[in-house]
Amino acid sequence: MHGRVKLKSTAQQEEEKRKEREKKLKIYVASRDAIFAKRMEGVLDDEALQLTQQLLSSNPDFATLWNYRREILLHLETVREEDDVQKMYEAELLFLESCLKVNPKSYGSWHHRGWVSARLPRPDWARELGLCDRCLSLDDRNFHCWDYRRMVVKMSGVPVDQELQFTDRLIGSNFSNYSSWHYRSTLLPLLHPESPEPPSPCHQPSHSSPPPSPQTHSHRVCEEQLLKEYELVQNAFFTDPNDQSAWFYYRWLLGRAEREEMISCVFVSREDERVAVAFSRPVNASSSGLMLVLDGQPQRVEWRSVHPHFRHSPVWICELPPGTISDIINEHNLTVHWTEKHTHRDCALYTGRSESWCRDSATDQELFRSELSVEKTSVLQSELQSCNQLLELEPQNKWCLLTIVLLMRALDPLGYERETLSHFQTLKEVDSMRSAYYGDLCSKFMIENTILKMEYAEVRVFSLSDKNLTMLCHLDQLLLVTHINLSCNLLLRLPPQFAMLQCLEVLEADDNAIENLDGLYYLPKLQEVSLKNNQISKLSDLQLLTSCPKLTCLDLRGNPVTQIANIQSELTELLPSVTDLLI
Repeated sequence: MHGRVKLKSTAQQEEEKRKEREKKLKIYVASRDAIFAKRMEGVLDDEALQLTQQLLSSNPDFATLWNYRREILLHLETVREEDDVQKMYEAELLFLESCLKVNPKSYGSWHHRGWVSARLPRPDWARELGLCDRCLSLDDRNFHCWDYRRMVVKMSGVPVDQELQFTDRLIGSNFSNYSSWHYRSTLLPLLHPESPEPPSPCHQPSHSSPPPSPQTHSHRVCEEQLLKEYELVQNAFFTDPNDQSAWFYYRWLLGRAEREEMISCVFVSREDERVAVAFSRPVNASSSGLMLVLDGQPQRVEWRSVHPHFRHSPVWICELPPGTISDIINEHNLTVHWTEKHTHRDCALYTGRSESWCRDSATDQELFRSELSVEKTSVLQSELQSCNQLLELEPQNKWCLLTIVLLMRALDPLGYERETLSHFQTLKEVDSMRSAYYGDLCSKFMIENTILKMEYAEVRVFSLSDKNLTMLCHLDQLLLVTHINLSCNLLLRLPPQFAMLQCLEVLEADDNAIENLDGLYYLPKLQEVSLKNNQISKLSDLQLLTSCPKLTCLDLRGNPVTQIANIQSELTELLPSVTDLLI
C-alpha cells in the first residue's frame, strides 16, 4: 500500500466543499452588511467603493450595490477635478469589463456601463464599439450587448451605412442571427426610405444633412433595395431551410407600412339620431379632440366607445339632441373633425333618407394588401416559385409553407384562396403544437377575403358560414353590415369588438361552441338572433341582450341553458321585447 495516494471519500469531499462554501458565505455576508451599514450612514467614500467592488467582482447581478456605487461616483464627481473624474470613470469601465467576464449577460453590469459612458467627460466611443464587437464575436445573440451597442451608436453618431455593413458581416458569418436581422430591419428604412416622389425610387440623404440616427422612427424601404433584400434572405433560407431567423426577416420584408391615421367612415342614422365614427386605428375620442359640426354649427355631444371595456376603440358613437335630424323632409350636412390629426370627414344626410354614410373601402385603403408595381409583382412571383421549389425538397418545412401563404396573400389573396386553405391544413399537420395559431391566422385571412368580396359586390350582407373560423377580427370594417352569418364554425365567443357592428339587424351564429356573448352590447338595430346548438349554459350569459332595444326574435334551441327549470318564464321576464322565442 506504500506509495499510493490516499483518496478521500465522496462524503469527505462534499463535507470539505460545504465548509468552504460556508466560509465564503460568511465573508460575503459580512461584507454585504458592512456595505449596507455604510449606506445607511450616508458614507460615500473610496472605502465604500472598494467594498462594493469586492462583492460585485464575484456577483455582478447585485442591483442594490450598483445603485450605491452610482451614488458614491456622483458624490466623488463633485469633489474632484475633471481629469480625475475622467480617470475615475475609465477605471470603472475596466472594472466593468472584469464583471462582464464573470457574466457576459449581467443586466446590472451593462446598465451601469451605459450610465458610466454617458457621464464620462471625454468618452472613447470607438473603444466601446470595439468592446461590443468582441462580445458579439463570442455570442452574437447577447441582447444586452446589442442594446448597449445601439446606445453607443446613437451617442457617437455612427453612420447608418457603416452599421448596415456591420450587419452584413455578422449575417455573412452566421445566418442564424436574429439580432443582426432585426437590427438590419431598423437600419434599412433610414438608409433607403420609401420616397413619395415618383422619379426617385431610392432617396439618398444629401451630404450636407447629418446622418439619420438608427433610433429614429422607421418607415418603409424603397422598392429597389427591397428587391435586393429578397435575394439576400433567399440565400439564407436555402442554405438552412429550418433556421427561423431568416424566415422571420422575410416576413418583415413582406409586411406593409402602418396605415395612415384617418377617419375611415362616418355613419348617421336619422331614426336613432345617432352618429358613428370609425378610425383607422383605436383612439380615445375623449382625449383626441373629436368635434361634430352639423349644418355649420358645432354640436355639444358626448362620445362613447361601443363597449364599456374599451377606453381606446376604432369606433365611437354619439347621440344627437332629440329632434336635431329626425325631420325627413330636410337635408343635413355633418362634418367630423379629428383635431389631433388635423383631418376631417364630411357626410350628407339627404332628404327622404333614413341613414347615410361616407367611407373609404378596404380596397381604397389597401387595408389587406398593397398595390404592387410590375417589377415587384414579377420578383414576388419568382420568390413564390423558388419557395415552391424548396417545398418540393422540404415538404414538411413549416417556415416555407407559411412564407408561401404570405407571398400568395401579397400577390392575390382571392386568387390563391384555395391553395392557402390547403397549406394551412398541412401546417396544422406538420406543426400540430401551433395548430390553434394557424387556425386563428387562417380565420383572419378568410375574414379579409370575405370583406373584399363583400365590397366588390357592394352589399351589406356578410356570410362567413362553414369557414372553420376560430376567432373574429377586422370587426371595425363591418360597421355598415346589416346581416351576418357565422354559422357552422368553431367560435367560442362573440368578443366585445362585435359591438362595432352598429347597423346589424340579423345575426346567425348557429352550430358553433359559443358560451360568451360579450359583444352583443347595445346594438341599436339588432332584431333577430339565432344561436342554435351552442354552449350557452347560464341565464346570466344572456343578460347583455337586454341592451338591444329592438330585439324581437331569439333562437336558443340546442343550448344547455334551455334545460334550466322555468327557463321560458325566466327569459320572458329578462327579455320582454322578444315576441318570438325558440327554446
